[in-house]
Amino acid sequence: MNSRFYTGFGSAYHGSSCMCFIIPTRVLERLSRDRKLSPDDRKAFSVMAKYETEWRKLRVARIQHLRAAKTMLPSLVAAAPSGPPAVSVFDCHQSTTLPGTLVLKPGSSTDVTAKRAFVEASSVAKFYKTLFGRNSVDNAGMVLNSSVHYSIKYNNAFWNGSQMTYGDGDGNIFVDFTKSNDVIGHELTHGVTQYTLGLNYTNQAGGLNESMSDVFGSMFRQWEAKQDVTRADWLIGKEIMGPGATARGYSCLRDMSNPAASHCLAPQPTKFSQYRDGMDPHESSGIPNFAFYKAAVAVGGKSWEKVGKIWYQTLAGFGPSPNMKMSAFARRTRSVAGSLFPSEPAVKASVDKAWKAVGL
Repeated sequence: MNSRFYTGFGSAYHGSSCMCFIIPTRVLERLSRDRKLSPDDRKAFSVMAKYETEWRKLRVARIQHLRAAKTMLPSLVAAAPSGPPAVSVFDCHQSTTLPGTLVLKPGSSTDVTAKRAFVEASSVAKFYKTLFGRNSVDNAGMVLNSSVHYSIKYNNAFWNGSQMTYGDGDGNIFVDFTKSNDVIGHELTHGVTQYTLGLNYTNQAGGLNESMSDVFGSMFRQWEAKQDVTRADWLIGKEIMGPGATARGYSCLRDMSNPAASHCLAPQPTKFSQYRDGMDPHESSGIPNFAFYKAAVAVGGKSWEKVGKIWYQTLAGFGPSPNMKMSAFARRTRSVAGSLFPSEPAVKASVDKAWKAVGL
């Protein structure tokens, strides 16, 4: 197996842990050893990699607390609001205190980062409502909170179990993380997964967890641009690549149409035969990512019209399955394709062929 993909993290991912960062820890670690970067920049990447590990522990506790409260404590079930969910933006002012200071009227803010966070989070909510009938990430009108300007030159964006947070980037390898709308769609989809399949962040379930975010993040980007599957470039994180990354030949974080490509900062495997337990979910997600791409291109048209509906129903239509295997997810998409499009057997055949192409 190609050693570029499997890094032997082993037990680094536990139980329901959801790392939910857009930049994989292994990429931060690799950059911390890049002698082309200044000592200060290498140190910053090293510290960030260690921080992601510590932050993951806190997020696990938060998500477990939310689950316990939902299952153990009595509560009134309030009617979901009929309109779009409220969207709020906070400014951390380069601090690490969340959520930060509330930004008044973020939709007309002179702070372009705050405005982007507001506009794109609102658009993600519209995307899920318009295409899939979903009311916010929890399907109950959950307020979408985002914090911007987190820390100093922070090279990541993350979903912490209850809100979004964006760094400004270092201006060299990465730039402002609100600049990629698929990054925003990706991270908010971690919230959708949290409230649907509830996928753990380990082994095959972890790869599926990350793949759901790439799939729906890419669909969101295509939907905003009104692109069909042939016009879409299928790149993840294209707009957050800084001049230092592009100078090294990197045009994106990941490429769903060619996951192992050298222009990806975080290349991925394309076959299930390359999968190993303990693999970073940001890597193993390349397998189902590639299957979605192949199915969408085979069916044609706009990715969200048919194949996207199949993936959404598979994600949201069956209740929690925290340890779901990739083969089980593949089987379910085949079944859902047949039930959603009974008069179009070519759709199910395309989904089946796509999974077989990646070895599932």
